[in-house]
Amino acid sequence: MSNQHHTLLIIGGGAAGVSVANNMRRQNADIDIAIVEPSEVHYYQPGFTIIGGGAYTLKETTRNEVDLIHPTVTWIKDYAETFHPDDNSVSLRSGDTVSYDYLVVCPGLQLDWDKIEGLKETLGKNNVCSNYSAETVEYTWECIQAIKEGTALFTQPPMPIKCAGAPQKIMYLAADRFRKRGTLDKFNIEFLNAGPALFGVPFFAKALSKVVADYGIKTSFNHNLVAIDGPAKIATFETTDSEGNKQRITKAFDMIHVTPPQSAPDFIKKSPLANAAGWVDVNPNTLQHTKYSNIFGLGDAGSTPNAKTAAAVRKQVPVVVDNILSLENSKDVQGGYDGYGSCPLTTSLSKVMLAEFAYDGKVTPSFPLLDPRKSRAIWWWGKTTGFPWLYWHLMLKGYRIDIPHLECYAKKFMKEE
Repeated sequence: MSNQHHTLLIIGGGAAGVSVANNMRRQNADIDIAIVEPSEVHYYQPGFTIIGGGAYTLKETTRNEVDLIHPTVTWIKDYAETFHPDDNSVSLRSGDTVSYDYLVVCPGLQLDWDKIEGLKETLGKNNVCSNYSAETVEYTWECIQAIKEGTALFTQPPMPIKCAGAPQKIMYLAADRFRKRGTLDKFNIEFLNAGPALFGVPFFAKALSKVVADYGIKTSFNHNLVAIDGPAKIATFETTDSEGNKQRITKAFDMIHVTPPQSAPDFIKKSPLANAAGWVDVNPNTLQHTKYSNIFGLGDAGSTPNAKTAAAVRKQVPVVVDNILSLENSKDVQGGYDGYGSCPLTTSLSKVMLAEFAYDGKVTPSFPLLDPRKSRAIWWWGKTTGFPWLYWHLMLKGYRIDIPHLECYAKKFMKEE
């Protein structure tokens, strides 16, 4: 058992953790930084949708973690297990303890496959697929290629989840594949959402309803997948009516894409850093912990009510880095994060609707001359080429990419509603 100390300790080496470390290194060449991350492989998760749709490969989304972390940053290849914020230390699974001056917590979230009865036993076979894991995403494309006709179900669990648009993005890609084969009329496609609407921001929900209609997709809301029998190809949903009454219904399928329930990692839930819902309890604007002033949180594990996307991380990183540097210099922390997130909605195999929004569902586009409700080929290029390049070569390397996004940009489009 060993003990070590670092000025800045980061829990999690995903998009948020690597970006914070490398951004901090660019701002301060001397600060002592360490990352706790057990995985040797790093995935560009926004690419999983188009892997499932057959337009990308898993290899294209994969890099070695060691190649992403700045060589002057200490990589602790271990799992964080217990936080001791009153002692400024973290216990690791190996038994080691690491102490810190400043702590950044960004381990991502966990996929709760077990919350759907029978899912783990059938996932990856019986035409039961999911884009939400590197281990399962390629099977989605196998299913779409193999199925010739029948019922294709696409599910969405209760919020919050990573990229709230992803459960329907793969549905549109599948529908477009069927259309290009000339077999769309042989399918019954249904979107079953545990939530009450197609999308959380009404401005985009209305536009997406037209996409749904164009493909002839049926939508069912307040339908939560609770069990699945893969061999029998039967899915069980809990439905909720307008008065809150619940009942269970079953649906037969020939293919089903499952988005699993998601939550904060268990070691976060049971920690003194968590709020009542289990997320790292931070101020939504400064990203500073509400109780411990030398702790910050960002990314998917944070309590901030924004879309859990890589675009949100891109905007959160400078806020966290600058506030830590302010504390180092005995200055006050500043707000700066407005809840921005971006969801490139793949409405076909050649076009994307770029949904950008901030806290309270405010529509905040970055490109004021373009109607954000319109699916465009330029955003498909962004999804498949531009955004991945920005991720690997700018964001993860610690460069700051600040494209202004303003609510006022959307006002003329709002008037047209």
